[in-house]
Amino acid sequence: MRPAPLPVRDGLGPARVRLRGGPVLAELTARFGAPARSKVLAGEVVDADGAVVDDATVLPSGSHVFLYRELPDEVVVPFDVPVLHRDDDLVVVDKPHFLATMPRGRHVAQTALVRLRRELELPELSPAHRLDRLTAGVLVFTARREVRGAYQTLFSRALVRKTYLARAAVDPRLVLPRVVRSRIIKRRGVLQAGTEPGAPNAETLVELVSPDGLYRLTPRTGRTHQLRVHMAGLGVPIDGDPLYPNVIDVPADDFSTPLRLLAQRIEFDDPVTGARREFVSRRMGP
Repeated sequence: MRPAPLPVRDGLGPARVRLRGGPVLAELTARFGAPARSKVLAGEVVDADGAVVDDATVLPSGSHVFLYRELPDEVVVPFDVPVLHRDDDLVVVDKPHFLATMPRGRHVAQTALVRLRRELELPELSPAHRLDRLTAGVLVFTARREVRGAYQTLFSRALVRKTYLARAAVDPRLVLPRVVRSRIIKRRGVLQAGTEPGAPNAETLVELVSPDGLYRLTPRTGRTHQLRVHMAGLGVPIDGDPLYPNVIDVPADDFSTPLRLLAQRIEFDDPVTGARREFVSRRMGP
């Protein structure tokens, strides 16, 4: 994908809108209302080449325009994002609970990506992978565009070893360690991921490492909510989970009960330097 014609501003890149075709002002107004109309008339919308869109601009179907979105009111996540490692290519952080990895839905400025771009003054910062908003621990970002693809490919091809720690109840009838395999499907607009019949697409090694309910979870795939689904499926849902096995409505400003899940360690062979990389969370536990 070609770079956006507008730069990152205050930690946030421009929104990219695919057009249905025709007069741009009329389409953006119909889809997004008066704020979008005002942006066009103020010269704040550009096409893919960076040319300013005005009230006479007509673009074909499939074209794109770019504009800065209006930020929603957000509850501030009152936790720091400690940096574990920083070099020319990578920034590795110890993400806190309750902070999303990158903008999505109602979480925009209060995300690890936007906060780190601002704090570190790295406009090209980009996540190499993602952690759930409620999961804490090691999160890897690329620092510059030239290396982004190499590291993102490493994660997408499951060439990274990830180790998680979790707290949950102990069921003496549960035989551990065991490898849990299932088919997990996450549908848009549905909070929970579900399991379905069919070929497994998710695999996790589950080990009980202390009798008080500390588990080590080693995922061999990376499906959405995989560890949470697998632990709930074993009858020992992770402590503090508001989605599994049952959905609990938690106010946006309630930070009192974190999900007891920590991305504790990440290991991989660096695709740029060839060196062995290992990053470990400094948090005391999940």
